[in-house]
Parts: sequence; structure tokens; C-alpha cells
Amino acid sequence: MDRSEHSLTGWYKSSYSGGNQGECLEVARGYDGVPVRDSKAVTGPALVFSVDGWSVFLDAVKRDHFPG
Repeated sequence: MDRSEHSLTGWYKSSYSGGNQGECLEVARGYDGVPVRDSKAVTGPALVFSVDGWSVFLDAVKRDHFPG
């Protein structure tokens, strides 16, 4: 993606985010990749996953491959 993460728009939090846990990610729709950022750092950097990479990441999270 040739855009700066600062020009990305359309951010939203997951419906699974709730309360004041402070551990929320936001994603943006409408791009070739899947932009992801920390909801506490809205002016900070964003990671842009490929669609396949995002799917692999989500699958790993669901399978608890990242123990606390």
C-alpha cells in the first residue's frame, strides 16, 4: 500500500471490544490490505496485513497461539 498510515480512514473497533480494557485494535475497511492500529494511539503507526496474512493471524489468535 502506497498510502501513509496517517491518511487511512474508516477505522472501527471490533464488536468484541468492550469496556475499558485498553487492549483494543481498530481496523479499516476499503483497502487492498487490512490496516490495523492500537485504539489508544490513533495518530500512531498502523500495520497493513495482506488479506491472507490477516486471516492467518486471526486463526492463530483463535487457537490461542499467543499465550499471555
